[in-house]
Amino acid sequence: MARKPEPVETPEVDALPGIPLPHERSRLIGHGQTEQALLGAYRSERLHHAWILGGPKGIGKATLAFRFAKFVLAHPDRFGSQTAMATDLSIPEDHPVARQIAAGGHPNILHLRRPWDDKGKRFKADLPVDEVRRTVNFFGTTASARAWRVCIVDAADDMNASSANALLKILEEPPERCLFLVLSHAPGRLLPTIRSRCRRLDMTPLSATDIANGLRELSPAGLPDAAGLNEISETADGSLRAALTLLAGDGLAIAQGTRKLAENASQMDLKALHTLSDLVAARGQSDNWESFQHVAENWLHGQMRRSLTAGTGIAYRYVSLWEATQKAISDSDALNLDRKQVVLDFFLNLRKLQQG
Repeated sequence: MARKPEPVETPEVDALPGIPLPHERSRLIGHGQTEQALLGAYRSERLHHAWILGGPKGIGKATLAFRFAKFVLAHPDRFGSQTAMATDLSIPEDHPVARQIAAGGHPNILHLRRPWDDKGKRFKADLPVDEVRRTVNFFGTTASARAWRVCIVDAADDMNASSANALLKILEEPPERCLFLVLSHAPGRLLPTIRSRCRRLDMTPLSATDIANGLRELSPAGLPDAAGLNEISETADGSLRAALTLLAGDGLAIAQGTRKLAENASQMDLKALHTLSDLVAARGQSDNWESFQHVAENWLHGQMRRSLTAGTGIAYRYVSLWEATQKAISDSDALNLDRKQVVLDFFLNLRKLQQG
């Protein structure tokens, strides 16, 4: 008798090995003011149906979105005693709603994100329109009069033009007792028409203390010494996700090497460049690739800010390099191109920029 095939678990986009996903987490690190703003809005006379949670990648936007969704589904009566007595958005871990959401099986939550492409064996480059159109069936099915429906768009930056327009259409005609939580790393780049139909809450980068607390709670590899922890906190620039990737693999070595080469790009050490490029592009080391992206982009942001403050015209050239690097990274991920070449091109273009 033939054996039944083993079930294949679909990968989660942006998942980090050994780290619980946002819907599995019960604790929020930082963002107390943003949490209180959502709690206050939920208890108010007029609750807006759509919210943009904005801020850099990896600071906890998805964790907060699921935390809010759990609270709403566990306390559907906005003016009930339990909602009135709540001091934050937490619910007990053994609450049926918490258990269902942690298991990924609650029928009243729709989590839209880039899907896995079985044929290409990688995640799709964008959030396609077919994913956004799942909202039609989600909001079209029958639910009890008290039930809420929550749609989390994670992240809206991944939408293409068609999917953005599909989201806009449903935001314009929202169903009853629905909430949209639209996550964005760069809210200013979303369609103005989408922004105009949402309330916006900007979440700030985490403090060094929050980063350290998050690493103590989540790091599967253990913590470095005090000096290493301080360097990770500074390099992560307020992103717990970045701190976790820096702590894994060769993250710190990549951060140090990237900064050293970038600061001396006009006199490039080609041997060091190739050593770093090989490290970043090593097979099976996605943490290395993500660490390079984070450090390189933050370094460029710093250069842009300093150039603008100094009133120099070179700021535009840093902006152009940032945009070119973003496109190269996106193309590499979407088309499975050589990551080493992306690293080499970044530094060689930076050398041209600094040499004038």
